[in-house]
Amino acid sequence: MAVTLKDVANRAGVSTSAVSRTFTDGASVSVKMRRKVQKAAAELGYSPNFLARSLTTRRTKLIGLVSNNFHNPIFLEVFDLFTRSLQDRGLRPLLVNLSTETDPENSVRMLQQYSVDGVIVASSTLPPAFSKAFRDKMIPVVNTFGRYSSSPQVHVVGIDNIEAGRMAAYELVARGHKTVGFLGGPESATSTQDRLQGFRDGIAAHPEITMQHSFAEAYSFKAGRMEMLRLSKAPLAEAYFCGDDVLSIGVLSALRDIGKKVPQDIGIIGLNDMEMAGWESISLTTVAQPIKQIITSSVELMVAMLDEPDRYPEARLFPCHVVERGTLRPRA
Repeated sequence: MAVTLKDVANRAGVSTSAVSRTFTDGASVSVKMRRKVQKAAAELGYSPNFLARSLTTRRTKLIGLVSNNFHNPIFLEVFDLFTRSLQDRGLRPLLVNLSTETDPENSVRMLQQYSVDGVIVASSTLPPAFSKAFRDKMIPVVNTFGRYSSSPQVHVVGIDNIEAGRMAAYELVARGHKTVGFLGGPESATSTQDRLQGFRDGIAAHPEITMQHSFAEAYSFKAGRMEMLRLSKAPLAEAYFCGDDVLSIGVLSALRDIGKKVPQDIGIIGLNDMEMAGWESISLTTVAQPIKQIITSSVELMVAMLDEPDRYPEARLFPCHVVERGTLRPRA
C-alpha cells in the first residue's frame, strides 16, 4: 500500500499538519522539524501527491505547452528547453499538439479541463487572437515566437520577423545577386507575412535587383522540397531566402536532385539556426534567433504571472544575427 502523510507523521512523531507544511512551498516550518519529517519520509519512501494537494491549494503547477508545428525539427530543441526550464522552476509541463486545431475555444476548454495554472503558446504561425482566447478566460498566457506588437494583448516573446527579413535581404544584396527569391512557409502564417515584408523592404532599396516570392504549404522539409521542385520548372533566381531552416534543407535536397550546386549556382539563406543547420553535410548559412534566451524569458514571465495574474502584457524582442556557413558565396 502507498505510504500516507499520516504514516510519515507517526514515524517522525509529529502532527500531520507539520508534515503537510514541510511539503508545501512557502509554509512556515522550523529547520529541525523539516529535517525530522524529511528523514521519516525518505525512510518510508514517501512522495507527496501534488495532484491531491491541488484540490486544497487550487494550484496544479501544470503549465500547458501548446504548439501546432510538430513536423519542424526545431521544436525538438524548443520542447527540450521548455520542459527542462519549467521543471527547474517546480512546474510541470503539459504538452499539447494543436497541429489540426483552428478554433481557440476548443483548446481553451481542453486546458481548462486539466486545470492548468498557465499556458505557453509556442508558435510563430498562429494569429494573436489564439493566445488572447486564453487571457479572456483569465488564464495566464505567454505567446512565445509570437507576432510583435507595440501594444500587445498578451505577453509576447520572440524576434522582430520584419527585421530578420531585412537582414536576409542585406546578405543577398551584399553578395551581388541580381535576381532573388523569397520561399516562405504558409502564406497565412504571421511569421511568413512579416519575414516577406522585411525581405521585400530590404530589396526595394535596390531597384536593380529583381525579386520573386512563393510559399510552401508548411514549415517542413517535404513542403520546402516540393515548392523548389515546382519552381524549378521555370528559370530560378540566383539566391533564395527560405523563411525557415527546415524549408531550406528541403530546398537544398531539391536543388541537388535537379543538378544545381550550392552556392555556385544558387545561394540559400535560412532562419532559426537549428542544430541540424550546422551539420557538415548541410552547412546552412542562416539568420539565427536566440532560442534559449527567448524560452528563458518566456518561463520567467509565466512564473511572474502566477504571482501577479493581472501583470500588464509586454513584448520582449531579442536580436538576431547571421551565422555564416557554406550556402552563400562570399560577399562582393
